[in-house]
Amino acid sequence: MLILSSPSGAGKTTISRELLASDENLWMSVSVTTRPKRPSEIAGEDYRFVQKGEFDAMVKNGELLEHARVFDHHYGTPRAPVESSLRDGRDVLFDIDWQGAQQLTEAMGDDVVKVFILPPSTAELERRLTTRAQDSAEVVASRMAKAAGEMTHWAEYDYIVINHDISDAVGEVSAILCAERLRRDRYIDLSRFVGTLTEG
Repeated sequence: MLILSSPSGAGKTTISRELLASDENLWMSVSVTTRPKRPSEIAGEDYRFVQKGEFDAMVKNGELLEHARVFDHHYGTPRAPVESSLRDGRDVLFDIDWQGAQQLTEAMGDDVVKVFILPPSTAELERRLTTRAQDSAEVVASRMAKAAGEMTHWAEYDYIVINHDISDAVGEVSAILCAERLRRDRYIDLSRFVGTLTEG
């Protein structure tokens, strides 16, 4: 399970899309949220949009691996599709904040790899938020105010990527994914495989 977190506008969604387009063994966990859909978003692909009552029921019934309140809206990770993908042998990518990363780590243990994406500067972060033209000036100001607090959680992550250039950042996260897949403890039935090599 690969978690990407960052302040809004630092590039984690773009990096996620690039990774998914180039890696057929990677599946994106689609979060549920109570916030309104943005014009550029596709329901069921970017997020599953639900009413607050449905979200609360999912929390109560244990259907979410993690959930958090962000900018007056609720977000969560549905449990069933994640567990199904893992059983099928696919790696799962999560685009979630530091609160979700903490909860997912508690729920799923050592099989979680966490990457924090940082912007090269606060000025560049504000420029990216403004130029993507998805939010009002008030929302951009709110996101900038929150970014400093979010970035203080960098030390809770396994890896840090500074997104100076999106192509470089994608390459760095891809390298992290590749290295983590090659860890000895992630190989299934490795002892038996090595045994067949040494016996022959």
